[in-house]
Amino acid sequence: MSRKITVLGAGSWGTALAASLAHKGRTVVLWGRDKIQLEAMAELRENAKYLPGVILGKSISFDDDPESAVDGAEMIVSSVTSQSFREVMRMLAPMIPKGTILVNTAKGLEQSTHMRLSQVAAAEVPEAVVVVLSGPSHAEEVGKGMPTTLVSASEDHLAAQRVQDMFMSDRLRIYTNPDLIGVELGGALKNIIALGAGISDGMGFGDNAKAAMMTRGITEMARLGTRMGARASTFSGLSGIGDLIVTCTSMHSRNRRCGILIGEGVRPAEAVIRIGMVVEGVFTAEAAYALAKEYGVEMPITEQIVKILKEEANAKEAVMSLMTRGKKHEQEEVMI
Repeated sequence: MSRKITVLGAGSWGTALAASLAHKGRTVVLWGRDKIQLEAMAELRENAKYLPGVILGKSISFDDDPESAVDGAEMIVSSVTSQSFREVMRMLAPMIPKGTILVNTAKGLEQSTHMRLSQVAAAEVPEAVVVVLSGPSHAEEVGKGMPTTLVSASEDHLAAQRVQDMFMSDRLRIYTNPDLIGVELGGALKNIIALGAGISDGMGFGDNAKAAMMTRGITEMARLGTRMGARASTFSGLSGIGDLIVTCTSMHSRNRRCGILIGEGVRPAEAVIRIGMVVEGVFTAEAAYALAKEYGVEMPITEQIVKILKEEANAKEAVMSLMTRGKKHEQEEVMI
């Protein structure tokens, strides 16, 4: 009998992943900070706050004590937000045995250091083997068992395959990819472009503008990614354009919904409050723009979104700036 799998974070995505693993007959412990919430989930067999309507199987238990939650875990899956990731990893480091597979599913960059989360994990939990699980995946759909395809990426191919085997089912199809940098950046950077797509929608623009935003957005993502060591081809895959499409077009997307509010004239800080959950793109935008300057690459969409978020420009001014840039040749850009 396999040992338990610990899922860190009792938000929508952690709950959906726990439900998916339980569907495969795995023993899952879902860890969260809010004991009252966890007790309610255990009683109702549902995360009424973050993922209503998804029934949580009996093989899922709930624990607010980190030490007992990870003790004896075969694999640890983290769904905590990017800005909380280091704190949680630092707390758990003494409790994680050498060689434990640590799967990160958050999509963001650490705002203070501009680091990818696998880099944060390597710094805080050096004994663990880090794998990133990413791709076009709304928690609302995964929780309900709708067909979804993800990518498992790691510098350790065997670890990536173990995660593939652990999650793959008739509901989830998992591919492996050795390009950890590309998979990780694709998941993080697409949230910025989704904010832009939402702003476009909120301003009342049409399909033409959104198509342009997405297409030029994936170019920005690949441009920075390849400069940082990623493969250009990764950005044409599930964790790149796949995740970009789903995040820019769905109302499940917090980033798009936040952008819509901003495009309608709501101040960025107020828009985040109205969403009621973490909007990763808001934190990632400034970190990505700092990386763009560090690596000497142009990211005009990201630059304008940062200005909007910092209230240095309004949405109309940002659009005008993008539309009146100097002439370019499309084929000068990174090809994907």
